[in-house]
Amino acid sequence: MRDAVTTLIRNYDVAGRYFDRNALDSLKSYFESGTARVAVATMISANAASIVKQAGSKLFEELPELIRPGGNAYTTRRYSACLRDMDYYLRYASYALIAGDTDVLDERVLQGLRETYNSLGVPVGPTVIGIQIMKDIVKEMAAEAGISDTACVDSPFDYMSRELGEVDV
Repeated sequence: MRDAVTTLIRNYDVAGRYFDRNALDSLKSYFESGTARVAVATMISANAASIVKQAGSKLFEELPELIRPGGNAYTTRRYSACLRDMDYYLRYASYALIAGDTDVLDERVLQGLRETYNSLGVPVGPTVIGIQIMKDIVKEMAAEAGISDTACVDSPFDYMSRELGEVDV
């Protein structure tokens, strides 16, 4: 797993270049946003169960067919698996927030996920919607906690959504 700093160093090292203004600005931004990223990750850790529960409720309110007979979250086992997966996405989003880099998401979450879901008949669209709902909840919590710039929250959630790449229900 890499973070924003090691990724930057690796890229410049491979190119055999000294840091330029862009690299230094990127590092400055990473360190300046560190306090907010740590505060948001702390909030996620302390409220994970609540965030997942809220997001699940909202997802199933928006897409009630998922919990009806024949729906992909119908039966207690499938419902629980859906919430478990949402918890995974949230946990790894918090790791990516701390790292300031989405590399951990590729390594630990996204590699093979689409294929696994497709082979199991799990629709990816509702997963993407659930990830975005969690992002909205986390951003709201961060704003309520006085974090003025919540843009750092977007990156891991949007990256997972984009990589899963399907929003059709």
